[in-house]
Amino acid sequence: MEIEWLKVKVDPDLREKFVQKDAEIWTSALSQYPGFLNKEVWISPTDLTEVILVIHWQSFEQWQAIPAEALNQIEAQFNQAMGNSYQIVEGTRYQVRKRFQP
Repeated sequence: MEIEWLKVKVDPDLREKFVQKDAEIWTSALSQYPGFLNKEVWISPTDLTEVILVIHWQSFEQWQAIPAEALNQIEAQFNQAMGNSYQIVEGTRYQVRKRFQP
């Protein structure tokens, strides 16, 4: 399993709108592609400008198979909804090594 991890800085007055539009636009679009497993959105209780997006993919190849043109269209739709109120400040990739479940 591959993890796409993104740290976003967002206008604190628009954080809830960001979370809602992210679900409506990004999550809805990505969930249509093979390999998308799920997505978590983390918010900080102390830093109202911070949102962490954690997207779980079945494989790196499936994640990377999403056409760039499709990603650009989704991003344009999201930018239209949110304007210049956010910035991705960090992004990285992880692999799940081991999962523990009770």
